[in-house]
Formats: sequence, C-alpha cells, structure tokens
Amino acid sequence: MHNYFDTYVVVAVLLLAGVAIVAGALAANRLLRPSRPTAEKLTTYECGVDPVGEGWAHSHVRYYVFAYLYVVFAVDAVFLFPWATIFAAPGYGLITLGEMFVFIGFLATGLAYAAKKGVLSWV
Repeated sequence: MHNYFDTYVVVAVLLLAGVAIVAGALAANRLLRPSRPTAEKLTTYECGVDPVGEGWAHSHVRYYVFAYLYVVFAVDAVFLFPWATIFAAPGYGLITLGEMFVFIGFLATGLAYAAKKGVLSWV
C-alpha cells in the first residue's frame, strides 16, 4: 500500500535534480569563463549610443494607460474563448449567455469611461 506523501518524494527528488543541474551549469560557467573587466565593458550599453545624462526618463502616463487597457482586453479574450467553446454544451444556454453579456458590459463601461476621459486619443 502506498502512502499519500510518497508521490511528493518523486517531485522533491526531481526538483532537487533540476536545481543541482542549473547550479552546476552556473558554477561551471563561472569557473571556465575568462574575466577581464575594463571600463568600456562596464558602461551601460543602449543600442550603440553612449549613455548621456541621468538614468531617469519621463514618460507620459498615457502609454501606461494603453498598456493597462491592453491587459484588460487580453484578459477579456482569455475568458471569452473558453466561454465560446462551452456555450454549445447542454446546460450552459441562456444563463451563460447572460453572464457573458454582464461581463462584456463591465468591460464596455470601462472602455466608454476611458473614451470619455480622452485617454484613447493618441495625440
């Protein structure tokens, strides 16, 4: 008879083996690589242009709002695709349809609010 926790032993052994392989590879890399740091190698590289000025750059908040709206609608797609596949299954008819229209209504309300505030105008 198997104990319940015997299955976790296999997971723990595989986890330890994975950590050992990664740690061994990193240790071998550190031991075998040449280390010749120079001032030029230690400077920040930015697309072939030498860094000038301080490291802080100001960005308009509008870019972050566009990224946030993209994440919201990507999550929307994550919920809509499974819904579309299960909608035809028996027992998921009008209730599922109503729930998805409520969900889409919340998203549409957020999009209408963003449009009203002028967030969606690029310039």
